Amino acid sequence: MKRLLPLLGAATALVAAAGVASAHTPDGHGHGHGHGGNAVTIGRFAPPDKATNAFTYDSALIAPGSKVMVVATPKRRSTKVQLSVWGLIPNRTYGSHAHQKPCGLLPADSGAHHQHVVDPKQPSVDPEFANPENEIWLDFTTDSRGRAVVTSVVPWQFDDRRAGSVVIHAEKTATEPGKAGTAGPRLGCATVKF
Repeated sequence: MKRLLPLLGAATALVAAAGVASAHTPDGHGHGHGHGGNAVTIGRFAPPDKATNAFTYDSALIAPGSKVMVVATPKRRSTKVQLSVWGLIPNRTYGSHAHQKPCGLLPADSGAHHQHVVDPKQPSVDPEFANPENEIWLDFTTDSRGRAVVTSVVPWQFDDRRAGSVVIHAEKTATEPGKAGTAGPRLGCATVKF
């Protein structure tokens, strides 16, 4: 519990600095949202059968008990999404994207990447659709303590069709035709009420 308190203090300070209201439960899990407003998810990764809002599908690369925070903020004509992680493998690169559905017991439950303009051919691997302007990409490399903060700003806002999660993948996101948007196996997932 002593180790969780500094994290929650830092997370609360970061959320406050972003001007975001959030709801927290005593175990450190929390989320707040509002259509057209900010979305916040704070959670600890847990195995799928014990997870509430942060799921680990590969405990060797995302250990149970490691932490995640996602803050999504609509701007005038854009959306800013910030992903923060603590306790992952040090000095390692991960791919990460917003996906269509909430997390579930299986890695595939979160669906495909959320796309502002949907590729008619699925799964989408065409760079015209699978790119960081049409999707929300949040690739990151952890520091020596397994921490990272990454921000993406896309030139659009969500409408009635919203993303449901942020998925962390095993590899850096590919950009070449035929592989664009792919990033290897799904290691973890945080449900976000965008």
